[in-house]
Amino acid sequence: MIIAVDGPAASGKGTVARALARHYTLPHLDTGLLYRAVAENVRRLELDPTVEADAVAASNFDDALLDDPVLRGDDAGQRASIVSAHPLVRAALLQRQRKFATQPGGAVLDGRDIGTVIAPNADAKLFVKATPQIRARRRHAELKARGSTISLDKVLADIRARDLRDTGRDAAPLVMAVDAGILDTSFLSIESAVKRAIELVERQVALKARAGH
Repeated sequence: MIIAVDGPAASGKGTVARALARHYTLPHLDTGLLYRAVAENVRRLELDPTVEADAVAASNFDDALLDDPVLRGDDAGQRASIVSAHPLVRAALLQRQRKFATQPGGAVLDGRDIGTVIAPNADAKLFVKATPQIRARRRHAELKARGSTISLDKVLADIRARDLRDTGRDAAPLVMAVDAGILDTSFLSIESAVKRAIELVERQVALKARAGH
């Protein structure tokens, strides 16, 4: 079973995807980490993230980089939003993601174009969203816990800027798949959001099973 989980930054899609992976005993891939790894590699190689050729050159990284805590930082996230807008970077990482999605038994992937580009034939698709203000508060709390002194206003501005880049880019923009189930986590606890996510997955799988008969 392949489960695609899409949504904007700090919507809760990663938390939901990891919970679904545990529930269904499936491997999980946070595809955003791939772009964060490219962004970090760009930084280490002293290249320019706004230059497509530089970002592509940094796309061939070792899997060990995905475990580096620096990828979880806000700086890596901001740079990732820039490099992910390059069509050739997305193309370079496409097969890596599809290979993960189509492994025997299936997988859970979360990102911004899973249900539309990476796994358009996924058994279940979710689009996780929340208001920009709530997403900013969540991200601000995460960063503060890591010792960051960034202001909430700055985080909100960054969230809005990332939304504009993600939805406005030409290559695989953030958009909800037409057959995705909407999960608004704005006012849900983690437990409630996960419960609702499982319900949505079960409903979609059941509908597809019936349609197949």
